[in-house]
This record gives sequence, structure tokens and C-alpha cells, in this order.
Amino acid sequence: MESIKQIYRIGHGPSSSHTMGPMRAAQMFLDRNKEAARFNVTLYGSLAATGKGHMTDAAILEVLRPVAETTIVWEPKVFLPFHPNGMLFEAFGANGEKMEAWTVYSIGGGTLANESFSELRNKQVYDMHTIREIQAWCEKTGHSYWEYVEQCEGPSIWDYLAEVWDVMQEAVHRGLEAEGILPGGLGIRRKASDYMIRAKGYGSSIKSRGMVYAYALAVSEENACGGKIVTAPTCGSCGVMPAVLYHLKATREFRDSRILRALATAGLFGNVVRTNASVSGAEVGCQGEVGVACAMAAGAASQLFGGTPAQIEYASEMGLEHHLGLTCDPVCGLVQIPCIERNAFAAARALDANTFSNFSDGKHRVSFDQVVEVMRQTGNDLPSLYKETSEGGLAKMESQV
Repeated sequence: MESIKQIYRIGHGPSSSHTMGPMRAAQMFLDRNKEAARFNVTLYGSLAATGKGHMTDAAILEVLRPVAETTIVWEPKVFLPFHPNGMLFEAFGANGEKMEAWTVYSIGGGTLANESFSELRNKQVYDMHTIREIQAWCEKTGHSYWEYVEQCEGPSIWDYLAEVWDVMQEAVHRGLEAEGILPGGLGIRRKASDYMIRAKGYGSSIKSRGMVYAYALAVSEENACGGKIVTAPTCGSCGVMPAVLYHLKATREFRDSRILRALATAGLFGNVVRTNASVSGAEVGCQGEVGVACAMAAGAASQLFGGTPAQIEYASEMGLEHHLGLTCDPVCGLVQIPCIERNAFAAARALDANTFSNFSDGKHRVSFDQVVEVMRQTGNDLPSLYKETSEGGLAKMESQV
């Protein structure tokens, strides 16, 4: 497996696959064609179907247009065989001659690939790629999941995760302070600050849950506005991990060093899914985004509360299992309805999964790895209208919203 840095990418929303990935692809193409007089970019499948709501065109134009005239072509009904998020970049010289044509795909979490190139095949950092193997190693050696991360990544991973944690906290702070209408035309007001204020008026139990909602809403609303966030594992699911970790730090006073270890553990579980299945909503639906985020946050919470390797695995398994089949059907192609609320509910569900697993001895019938495989199969079986094309599910209510 690759570094967990691929799970935690720092950048701007609203979408890792539809914004971060295309922007990175545009920059890579520009670096090879700086003398071009004109660019043409064709977006296919899911990228074309929901790209305007996800600011795909804006991300690409921000890179290419300062250099040369750039045209965006939308092909939402054309799905290239490699992946639903296809892009064709073409560069032309001053005399109209084609300098280069490059087809590449944004395969989730900001990662790029095509038939001859894949960032999934970058430097392999981990020699084990299933939780079953890693858990067995932990139980045999007495080490924790985060210690396996440190062993494979080296001590420099803590500096990176410290930056990740800083960005997550800053997104919470900004989101709680901000007010107004989210961009995109749906007329949705930011809710995070209202939820925080209302939560503080309740007793401890309801207050606790309300604050978790507020933190998740804060980060997700920042993402919807194109703010700076961390993929965990994607932009669309970026509110879950910060909400859980920020809440536990605020209420339990966990030290930052322990938060970073929880981030390492969570990143390991997310990395296993990314390696063996997918975290792309366009490929497997929202189960690969919010479902994986919930699994990561559940494992992180279990670690913070002293869970054994088996209990941590169980918490993560429940977080993913109970999101199986979740569709990606954004209204108007925006990362707002139902995405923002899903982040808040998934954060609460992650805490519930931690509580449930810590009541147990960690033994259970269905393993995390088995659920990952079921998620992959389920995603393959989902019709394309439920995989980030805004053609089915809640997205069909667009005209009534």
C-alpha cells in the first residue's frame, strides 16, 4: 500500500475527485505544454454530469486559462471504460497543430490514473494490505496500528499528520464562525453556528451530540464553499473525522500526540479500502466516501478510548457495514444535499460504533476486509445513476427543491 498521505490530502473543496483531481491533472498537463496557444478539455461521465456543481471547470480553468485560451466540453452521457471520471486534455500550437492529447481519470480522493499510469502504483510503503494481516501482526507483537504506520512511514509522518490536524481544526473554527448562504443556487444557509449555539442550551447528553453535529457541519460547509480542508478520505466526507476528533479533544482533553496516533490508525483503515476497493463516489457510491469516513472515525475513536486491535477493527467494520449500499446522488450536482447532513450523521454513528465495540471483546462474525469486498461488489452493481451523476435518487428531486 501507498502512504496514508494519499488518504489525507490538504486542499480546497468541494470535491477531491471533481475538483482536486482535475486541477492536479490540469497542472501536470500544463507543465508539459507551457508553449501551447490553446487548450481543449473534454469531461466525460460523472465529471461532466456533476462537474459544474463541483466546480470542475473552474478548477481546470484556474490552471490553464492564465496561459492560453481554454475550452471545456461536457460529455455526461459518454462513460469511458477505465473509470466514470474521464478527462481528455488537448494542447494546440500557434498554427493549430495538436501538441499532445492526454486522457486521464480522477479515481477518487484526488488520485489520478489511466491505462498506463496510476498514482495507486506509486511507491509502496506498506508490505501488508489487509486489516486481517495487520491485526494479526499487532496481536503477535503487542504493537498498535499506529505503531505499524510509524514503522512503515518513518517518524516524518508525525509532522505531516500534525499539519493535517491543524488544517482540520482551522476548518472547524472557520466553519463555526461563518454565516450566510452556500454557493450554487440552492439557497442553503450555513447551519454550524446555529447548531453550536442550540447545543449549548441542552443537558450534557444532547449537548454532546449537538456539538458533534456542529463540528461536522462546520467543516462540510467550508468544503461546499471551496474552503481549505483535508480529504478523509474525500472532500465530500471531510467533516466526519474532524468532528469526532475535535469533539473528543474538547470533551476528554486528549493530547495532540494521541490525536495524531488516532489519525494514523484511521488513515491505515482508509488506505486498506482505497487499495482493495475504492473511495470514489463515482465508482462505488457514497458508501466509499461517507461510509469509509465513518469507519475511519470509529477506529480513531476506539483507539483514543484504549480499544484493543480487535475492538478497533470491530468499530471500523461497523462504521462501514452500516453504510453499505449508500448512493451518491447530490441534488443539482452540489456537495450539499444530502452530503453535508450525511457527514453529521456519520460522525455520530462513528461514536456509536466505538461505544458498541468497546462494550464487546472485539470478536464478531464479519471482518472489516469482508465488508470492504462487499462494498466493492455493491458499488460495481449500483447503476450509474446512483454514482455521482445526479440522475437518480435524491437528485431527481432537483426540480422540486
